Amino acid sequence: MSFPATSSFLRRALVADAGISGAAGLLMLFGADVLEGGLAVPAEILRYAGFSLLPFAALLVYLTRRERLPRGVVQAVIGLNALWVVGSVLLLLSGWIAPNGLGYAFILVQAVAVAGFTEMQYVALRRVAATA
Repeated sequence: MSFPATSSFLRRALVADAGISGAAGLLMLFGADVLEGGLAVPAEILRYAGFSLLPFAALLVYLTRRERLPRGVVQAVIGLNALWVVGSVLLLLSGWIAPNGLGYAFILVQAVAVAGFTEMQYVALRRVAATA
């Protein structure tokens, strides 16, 4: 099942997620060495996270340009966002890294932002489904 991409709330949620994901991905990918010094988060983790965000952001841009949004793909985006939030929290709780206070804040703030996008997309998808 797909929905018209005319839901401005869903479209805005996807566009915002694409912009922030793309910007964060570029920052972490190309600024990993600088960020490592300020956050005490290993550059390899920052690069990997940044690299993984770029195709995700591209998918979101692609989706926002479609006339119809496949429900399953939007649900997958919501699921991937939820996994990012869980992974971020687990990374901090696992002891695998030892970020400083700014590093904790960096990881938690982006997790909260992604949780916000997840909620917006979920609510928007429910609204679109209810009107379809």
